[in-house]
Amino acid sequence: MRRRIERATPQAAAMMAGLHAQCFDRPWNEREFAALLHLPGTMGFVLHDGATPCGLALLRQALDEAEVLTIGIASGARRHGSGARLLAGAESHAARAGVKRIFLEVSTANAAAQALYDRAGYSEIGRRRAYYADGTDALVLEKWLPDYGQTPM
Repeated sequence: MRRRIERATPQAAAMMAGLHAQCFDRPWNEREFAALLHLPGTMGFVLHDGATPCGLALLRQALDEAEVLTIGIASGARRHGSGARLLAGAESHAARAGVKRIFLEVSTANAAAQALYDRAGYSEIGRRRAYYADGTDALVLEKWLPDYGQTPM
């Protein structure tokens, strides 16, 4: 099947909540996704494998920076480049919207996500101690988008 990325509207909130529940132990609900997707500067994306949604990403833009609020791939679609494709698609859209730098947080216990972000060119700029409910730290990562030729300060 052919994989494609579509922009998510508030009407996709239920579907995104269902995907989020497949990806995370503490998922966000439909109301939370709908509220976020209604906010100016929020960009939602859904990765489809044929007709089946298999991944989601949610970013929030403020001026020329954005934060990845969440990104996840359903278990059956992992290990096939889906995360990299979804992340690259979200970054590309963000760059077209004027974003120069993207931030995100990832658990120190999530080696697969850390590897994805490392391959995608993210760099660690900080750590939040005991940030997650399970007590693990969050690594704060950033990436300057290449379209702007920026380098970190």
